[in-house]
Amino acid sequence: MQHKSFLLGLLIAVSTLFTGCATTPPPKEKVVFQVSNNDAGKWNLALNNAKNVQDSYGADKVEVEIVVYGPGIGMLKAESPTANRVTAATLAGIQIVACENTMAAQKLTKADMNPAVGYVPAGVVELMARQKQGWAYIRP
Repeated sequence: MQHKSFLLGLLIAVSTLFTGCATTPPPKEKVVFQVSNNDAGKWNLALNNAKNVQDSYGADKVEVEIVVYGPGIGMLKAESPTANRVTAATLAGIQIVACENTMAAQKLTKADMNPAVGYVPAGVVELMARQKQGWAYIRP
């Protein structure tokens, strides 16, 4: 009787192992973009690149983050020339984050910023962390 119980347990374990493998989705691709220029052309290029990545892989199969610091932070202000595109990108699933160190240095508050963006304490540290986690790094 013990032999049958052992075999039944083994069969269940093997079955669970194979079932789990079949239902586990492949890992998402991950890319982080750096924008540190206060240039609408560079910003539009970064937003185009991010959208192209989503279009190539499928928005549900890729994580895209744009990290903004230094002079680039101006493009995340509520009234910037790229405000509508930034908002549209976030609605499409692209995470856009502003460096709080840069904001403090430029005396900007969250009230000054596009309400669609997120925040990180330090943009450069965020880029380092993402690269350490295996994210592809792009600077348009």
